Amino acid sequence: MIKTNKWLQLSATAVLLSALVLPQAAGAAQANQPVAVLAKETVAATAKAEYASYLAQQYGISIDKTVSRSQFSQALAKVVAATQSITEKEALAKAYVPEAKAGATKIAAWEAISASVKAAGLAELAYTYSEDKVASAWKEADLAYQKGGAVSLQAAQEVAAAIDTGLVSANTLAAIKAEGDTTTELAVELLAKVVEFHGDYKNYLGTVQESGIYGKLAQAWSESSIIKAGELQKLIDTGLKQNLYTGYNLKDAAFDPHFDPARTITYGHSDLTHAIQLIGLLKSEGIDAKIQFEPKTSAFIYLKEWGEPTQTDDYQVVQIENGNFIAYAKEYDLSFEFASEAEKERFQPLVLKYAKRDQEDTTGLLAASWWQPLYHSRTELADYPVITNNVIKEGRYVVQTFSLNEESAKVVAGLKKLSDKLNVETYKFWVDQPFFNYLHGESK
Repeated sequence: MIKTNKWLQLSATAVLLSALVLPQAAGAAQANQPVAVLAKETVAATAKAEYASYLAQQYGISIDKTVSRSQFSQALAKVVAATQSITEKEALAKAYVPEAKAGATKIAAWEAISASVKAAGLAELAYTYSEDKVASAWKEADLAYQKGGAVSLQAAQEVAAAIDTGLVSANTLAAIKAEGDTTTELAVELLAKVVEFHGDYKNYLGTVQESGIYGKLAQAWSESSIIKAGELQKLIDTGLKQNLYTGYNLKDAAFDPHFDPARTITYGHSDLTHAIQLIGLLKSEGIDAKIQFEPKTSAFIYLKEWGEPTQTDDYQVVQIENGNFIAYAKEYDLSFEFASEAEKERFQPLVLKYAKRDQEDTTGLLAASWWQPLYHSRTELADYPVITNNVIKEGRYVVQTFSLNEESAKVVAGLKKLSDKLNVETYKFWVDQPFFNYLHGESK
């Protein structure tokens, strides 16, 4: 599985266009900059906006225009607690942000960077820096390191390592200097980068428009296999045998993309060629989106009257007491985070036209198109019915059973009867009409 934590991935065409249409009011100096420079600045600004949005969505962190020492310290503790699976009290006890002198409320840029270097796990690297290497790194941010100055050698080393590793961008630091007050922009960047260095930022395979996405997808599919969850799965299979639900899917939380729900649709299927063609379809329509491949195993009852099932590495069955089987099928979810909500809304018309089968023999559809495609959104979309996801999480395992809203209470009660240790969460989400029809017993 390939993980990337890039700030933003856009096609070269999109970047150039975004640079070329900057308003003239930006000033003559900006207008005279090369297109490549304007494109880089546009991408950086977009990335920083995404960082702020991500911190708010995932951690409830919002940084004030004037950044206080206590606010940054508490925000950093919240991030550290979440990424290291400890309490915020334990994170605060690490004292990454030192106590201020009496009456001081602000936090200098070098102090925030120093704390973030330690929180990101870069301290030992920083202390390998010689003074010459420190000076060279500082120069990248138009700063001049002075031995014996206001910033100690140790802090200067931490700032240098932050610049070299990208924990802080040279441009951000150049604008405020090491001894200047920490700005909202710097605080957001540092907090998001700490999250990123711990692998908890957006997790995705690539983008629709990048040329190598198909190979990455094929590799991710070949590396995935049927997921098995031991004792947890035995319990959930018991519910399947009791007809508590018609099926469930099993996923690995390590592949959670952490995307913005407002711009994300998740699409499920079992065929690699279909996934490749779907991405090709989006690309041909000029749509770009981040893509995460999420391995998934679907389990359902295979009736004995259907005949002896054929088993493969990707499709396995286990016979149960009544002569039927539980089938386990290797599948996937593709999560797409689109550039905007408007782009997200373009997804369904394409699927209904090119990836939904309405008759046995037809042309003009993607390979292996289903009668009832399955895709859903955590936020409201027009023409998408609402259903309920009944979720159980245990370690990295995530068990999901989709149900009609009115049937959710029955499913939850049945799951809790299987074991009083099961913690079942529920939430409403929006799903395509064909799958909603399937939950009502319709075959097409």
